[in-house]
Amino acid sequence: MKSIHLSNGDVALARGGRVTKAAMLAASMFMGLAPLAEDQGEGRNPHGVICAANESRFTSAHYSEPLTGLTVGWKDPEKVDEVLQRLFPEIPVARRFEFKKATNAQAFLSEVDDIRAIGDSFKRVEYSGTTANESTKNKGLTVRIDHDQCDDVQVEIAVAIERLQSRLARNDLRRGITLLEANDTTAGAIFSATTNPDGLVRAALKASADITGVRPNVVIYGEAAWDLRLDAYEDPARVQPTNRADKTMEELARYFMVDQVEVVKARYQSTATAKGLIVPSTVYAYSAYPGISKDDPSAVKRFTSKSRNGLRYGVYVVEHEKFTDVSVEMYSNIVATGLGIVTRTITAS
Repeated sequence: MKSIHLSNGDVALARGGRVTKAAMLAASMFMGLAPLAEDQGEGRNPHGVICAANESRFTSAHYSEPLTGLTVGWKDPEKVDEVLQRLFPEIPVARRFEFKKATNAQAFLSEVDDIRAIGDSFKRVEYSGTTANESTKNKGLTVRIDHDQCDDVQVEIAVAIERLQSRLARNDLRRGITLLEANDTTAGAIFSATTNPDGLVRAALKASADITGVRPNVVIYGEAAWDLRLDAYEDPARVQPTNRADKTMEELARYFMVDQVEVVKARYQSTATAKGLIVPSTVYAYSAYPGISKDDPSAVKRFTSKSRNGLRYGVYVVEHEKFTDVSVEMYSNIVATGLGIVTRTITAS
C-alpha cells in the first residue's frame, strides 16, 4: 500500500502525484450523497456505494495506521463534525463504563447547620444516584473503490476517508437531535409580527431552569425556525420595529445568558431523491458542558472511546487485485443523563 500524508495543506502521494485538498473536498461533496446500503460482504459491494460496515471489516490485519493519521485535522466542508462537537461535547471513556445518574435536587440542597464545633467533625453529607452501565457503540462505514473506475487509487482512498468521516459525524448529530426529541418537555410557539420570538425562547430557558435549577447553556435553532424568527422581526406589520433581526449569535447568546446559540443548517439524504433538515422548525434548550466528567449531572452526554492508536477515527483498508475496500470506524454513545431539555415547535401562525 502506498502511504499518504498531509504536507503544506495538500495531500502528497508516495509515488509523486499531487492533488490539492480543495479538489478532494469537491470530489467528496459530489460523491457523498448516495443512500446508505447494507454491507453485502467480502467482494460483493458495488463501486462507490457507502454501506454499513460489518465486524469482519475491522480486523487488525486491515488496520492502517498511516491512513488513520489522515483523520487528524481533516476539514469537513459542511462543518458537521464541528457542530456535533459543540452541541454534544465528547466525554472520553473506556469502551465499557458505568456512570451515576445523579438526583438533580441533591445539587441544590441547603442547610444552616454547616458550622463545625471546636473538636468536632464537619457534618457529613452523601450524594446518591442510580448507577448505569453503558458502552460506546462501534460505528463504521465502508466504501468500495473499483480500480477500473478511477485514475489514482490513492487519491480515491483519501477522498473516501473524508467522505466516511463526514457521514459518521452526520449520523451522530442526527442521533443527538433524536435523543433531544425523545426526552424533552415540548410546546408550540408562534413567531410572527405580533409576538416576541426571543422572549418566547427566554421563557423556555426559564422553564428549564425551574425544573433543573440550572439555566441551559445551549440553544439550537433549526434553519426553518431561524427564518421564522427573522421574518417576525422584519415584518413591516410589526408595530414597533426593532433591530433584533440583526443580532449576531454571540449577541443573542449574551441576551439569553447562555454559552452558545447555534443554527443547524445541515441536511441529510432522507430519500433517494430528497433531502431533509436534521433539525426541523424547532428550538431546543438544554445543558451540555464541555470538559465535564462522566458522573457530573447534565442533560446530554456523548461518550466516546478511541480507536486502536488513540485517535477518534480508525481506518481499515482491504486491498484486492481489482478493488479496494476502505472502512472508517468510531466509538460513541449519546445518552440523556438529566432533566431540563426543553423544545419549542415553531410556526408562523
